[in-house]
Amino acid sequence: MSDIIRVLVAKPGLDSHDRGAKVVARAYRDAGMEVVYTGLHQTPEQVVEAAVQEDVDVVAISILSGAHDVLVPRIVNLLRERGRGDVLVLVGGVVPEEDIPALEQAGVARVFGPGSRLEEIVEFTRRCVRGQG
Repeated sequence: MSDIIRVLVAKPGLDSHDRGAKVVARAYRDAGMEVVYTGLHQTPEQVVEAAVQEDVDVVAISILSGAHDVLVPRIVNLLRERGRGDVLVLVGGVVPEEDIPALEQAGVARVFGPGSRLEEIVEFTRRCVRGQG
C-alpha cells in the first residue's frame, strides 16, 4: 500500500452546490492526501469508474439534493461489483438523521453533516484507511 491516501471527492446527481466538497477536498490535500474531484452532476457509474481508474482508497460523496438514499447505495454496490468493495465510502452533506442507519447498512463508513469539523473528517479517514478505525 502506498503511503499517500488517495481520495475521490464526488458530487453525484443534480446537486449544483459544491463549495463544501471543495473545502473538504482542500482539507484532504492540505493533510497530504492525493485528491481527485469529479466535478458536478456525476452519475453513480461515472463516480465508480473514476474511483476504479484512479485506484482510490476513499470515495467521499458530497450530496445535498436529497437523493442520498438512491445514489449512495448504488455507488457502494457498483464499487463491490467492480471488485472495489474495500474502498472507504464517506458521505457529507444534508442527510436526515433517520436516513443514516440505512446508509451505514448499505456500506457507508460515516456520514458527516453540516458543521462537521474538517480535522475530524481528515482524522477519521486516515484512521480507517490505515486500519485503525
